[in-house]
Amino acid sequence: MCRHQIEPNEARNLAEILISEALHFTAPRLLLEQDRVVEEEIVVRLRAQFQRLANGEPIQYIVGQWPFHDISLRTDARALIPRPETEVLVERILQSEVWQRAKHIADIGTGTGAIILALAHAARGTDKTFTAVDISPDALSLARENAQALGLSERVTFVEGDGAGALAPCSCDILVSNPPYIATAVVNELPKHILGHEPRLALDGGEDGLDILRQIILDGTQVLRPSGRIFFEIGDEQGLAMQRLLERAGFSDVVIAKDYAGHDRYAEGSLL
Repeated sequence: MCRHQIEPNEARNLAEILISEALHFTAPRLLLEQDRVVEEEIVVRLRAQFQRLANGEPIQYIVGQWPFHDISLRTDARALIPRPETEVLVERILQSEVWQRAKHIADIGTGTGAIILALAHAARGTDKTFTAVDISPDALSLARENAQALGLSERVTFVEGDGAGALAPCSCDILVSNPPYIATAVVNELPKHILGHEPRLALDGGEDGLDILRQIILDGTQVLRPSGRIFFEIGDEQGLAMQRLLERAGFSDVVIAKDYAGHDRYAEGSLL
């Protein structure tokens, strides 16, 4: 795998994930089974998976399932791979004051359904309702499959549409989005394992990366109820721009928060 620009330590970690998954072992158990003779069919499967990995395909697509927050999601090339940073976005919503009183929550650009399904899972036993919007029918089909697997199909409505404009006016208490926020020129330079496999539609945010963010903010002024709150994941150089965009659109209590690496990653504000 080193010939394909995978560092030795990373290659070992990825190999352990694939082997553990193939043998249905946890990592500690794998260490205890180093002398085990593996069945030929598993060896054949692993060889094919290692080749996919060497060709730059993300481990999440190869395994086909990946943990996110308190749920597990089916992952394939129909939608962007859920990232750990987005789990923090979910936590920010769950810890917010508006979450306690929110009746309806909508996720724009839902992809795998990671955000909205994690929130719906956390809201079991409540009367909260949820809507997931995506412009991609392929992404929506994957999100629906994840909702069904999690037993959340009755809690979440799926809408094919372009942004928050697909929602009814004054219908939401929380609007959340992890939209495409990478500038087009930067998307063109992304590593092979991202650009070659994950959908460009879920990455490209236009010339400055803010095209879709601007539109969701504008739509948010129409679909949020008074005192409703909007939550975003953003690029690490977009904090100041997002603060200005939100404030100019009439949002108050605007917060720009950092991820664990110390980079601007989250923006939120309340509608007056």
